[in-house]
Order: sequence, then C-alpha cells, then structure tokens
Amino acid sequence: MKQGYDIERILNLLPHRYPFVLVDRVLEFEPGLRIRALKNVTINEPFFQGHFPGKPIMPGLLIVEGMVQAGGLLLMESLPPESCSQICFSGVDRARFRAPVIPGDQLIFEVEVVKQRSRVVKMSANAFVDQSRVAEAKLMALIGGKE
Repeated sequence: MKQGYDIERILNLLPHRYPFVLVDRVLEFEPGLRIRALKNVTINEPFFQGHFPGKPIMPGLLIVEGMVQAGGLLLMESLPPESCSQICFSGVDRARFRAPVIPGDQLIFEVEVVKQRSRVVKMSANAFVDQSRVAEAKLMALIGGKE
C-alpha cells in the first residue's frame, strides 16, 4: 500500500479544475486495486447556494462525480502513462444515497477494482462520512481510444 498525496499531485493527474475538483487528498492507494480519497465539504461550495437555500445538502450527482474522480486517480496510478490520457468513464450503475452530506462533513471515497478485462474496468465505489456509508455505486471505465 502506498502513502497518499495532496492536491498538487491530484491537479497534475486530473484534468478537472475549481470548482469541479472533488478530491482534496488521496489518503492511501494500492495501484491496480484500491484507493481512499478525501473531500472536505465546506459551506463555500458554489452548489450550496441553490441546493438548498436554508438547508444545504451536497447533490448526489456530485458525490458520484467525486467517486468517479477517485476512480480516475486509481486508474492513472495503475496504468502505463500512454493509457492515462484515454480513460473515459462509461457507466454508473446501482447508485444509492443513504444519508445527506452537509457542510462540515469529511467525505471519504473508497474505490476498488472489481474486474479488468482488456479495455474495460469495473469498480465498486463507496462514500463515507464518519465511518457511515452515505453513498455507493458501481463504476465502469473504458481505456484507450477507438481501435
């Protein structure tokens, strides 16, 4: 298991930028197997202005996007460099939301590779706050361009 890393390395790997970077730190990872990443949820997030005024709740779609970004980091740390520019997430299945995520929460994304065949990678993703699962999904990614 490798030690995690900070936002500087995340920004070097992911193409996303503010306000759409949803991973603040990688806590730990095992190339080709799993990753644990952190998102600090603050009231300053732009989506809280409209979701919802007076009762801020992080949109479920953005929780899934955070899991996808953590999965992308896992793949980028696991694949040869020439493949990393051609990672495309192709599916999200069985997404479930179990509890709201609110300002002040630390959201932990845990993503693990379930199966990899040729160009297709299937992953299982979970999001936790205070060790309670708040969301889960199955993710699928396609590696490489057109054959």
